[in-house]
Amino acid sequence: MESGEDTVVHLKGCIDVDSSPDVRDRLRAILLKDPLLRSVSVNLADVTSIEASGIATLVESLKVARDRAIRFHLQGHGSVLQLFESAGLLALFDDNSGVKGES
Repeated sequence: MESGEDTVVHLKGCIDVDSSPDVRDRLRAILLKDPLLRSVSVNLADVTSIEASGIATLVESLKVARDRAIRFHLQGHGSVLQLFESAGLLALFDDNSGVKGES
């Protein structure tokens, strides 16, 4: 779902070694399109589980977003988001993660 310069990406199911390449391709296509977006939110509410490859895909997408000064953050609830929080990764995906020079 897209709204102006803000985009929300809804992921669902299991994000594993088989599905993470498709997730990576989808996120890269969104992040690299022109004109530039202001923010991308990845909604994890319907993700049932995520493996290391899925986490790596989201971190890689965060790096692409930062390179393009796009805010990139995670949203949702449940065990998948708690995994990011307990691993200390959720703070990387804050509301200002893509904006250089903002605190």
